[in-house]
Amino acid sequence: MSRPRLTPLAESLPATVPFVGPEAQERARGRKFAARLGANESVFGPSPKAVEAMRAVAPEAWMYGDPESYDLRQALARHLGIEMDDIVVGAGIDGLLNSLVRLHVAPGDAVVTSDGAYPTFNYHVAGYGGSLTKVPFKDDKEDPEALLKTASETGAKLIYLANPDNPMGSWHAAPVIDDMIGDLPEGCLLALDEAYVEFAPEGTAPIIDTSNPQVIRFRTFSKAHGMAGLRVGYAFGEREMIRSFEKVRNHFGMSRVGQAAALAALADADWLKHVQTQVARARDRIAAIARENGLEPLPSATNFVSIDCGRDGAFAKAVLDQLVARDIFVRMPFASPGNRAIRVSCGPDPDLDRFAEALPYALKTASAG
Repeated sequence: MSRPRLTPLAESLPATVPFVGPEAQERARGRKFAARLGANESVFGPSPKAVEAMRAVAPEAWMYGDPESYDLRQALARHLGIEMDDIVVGAGIDGLLNSLVRLHVAPGDAVVTSDGAYPTFNYHVAGYGGSLTKVPFKDDKEDPEALLKTASETGAKLIYLANPDNPMGSWHAAPVIDDMIGDLPEGCLLALDEAYVEFAPEGTAPIIDTSNPQVIRFRTFSKAHGMAGLRVGYAFGEREMIRSFEKVRNHFGMSRVGQAAALAALADADWLKHVQTQVARARDRIAAIARENGLEPLPSATNFVSIDCGRDGAFAKAVLDQLVARDIFVRMPFASPGNRAIRVSCGPDPDLDRFAEALPYALKTASAG
């Protein structure tokens, strides 16, 4: 019996995933984590109004979701101050990045990102045969100048930049991003990932300009709105570019429940403010825990804090392993020199209490090892 034939490109790729989820780790360990502080989810949860909206629409789950996400796009348009035809909704930023790469990257096409930046983007580029060039971070931030230089040298069709950044938590002020946009090489598209922008200081996000065909911006309901499990993201930009998503997107990829929840969450500004306050408080607590243990927390404009463990990646990995052994789920940046740090998501006091209790033992054991 012959096996079904993969494409040569698919045959050449490793069978992998960008992240090993906490559930997979729990299955391997044979027990649950006591504190889930590694996936940058909002442990503070979704708006109660979004939860009620989900309950109300659950009996309608037998129907497909509106393939145009019409009501949600209208609400987003009002929220952003743009037209609804400048917006596309998809299954989280990940799903939209997949469509973006599919639209723009053919086998061999050059793409530029930062070494250690969000790996799911790289996964999509590999999946469509793109040629990915990575540039190092500079002072724990993505380096716009280096990204532009490399894009010019390689003839890149796409540049990926997250602002604020995952995994370091760093950010650039809007003028820096505006300067980068002004210097984009001809024919190069900037994919600006703003998943964490609701946690960032005022003046981080550039003014929205949907007239520029060289910029597409991505946001999500997974982080500040606490709905990572529903997979609702959106992108906005120049209208013809947004229209091109109709060529490839999954038109029935958005559930009725997800659309209803996102609508309710978007309208609940009070809950968003509550979450922002809780996250800021948790960031301060994580930073204090780090300093109590002789470590340095990195500045963060996200819902996590990267903590410099003071040595190299091997030591940080040993600290992470010891925290996991004590049932604390955290992660770490992926590339040197960022991998000298561990990354701790914001959470409620009981989870941070567990982290505070486990960290001294993890450091002591890692140092002894």
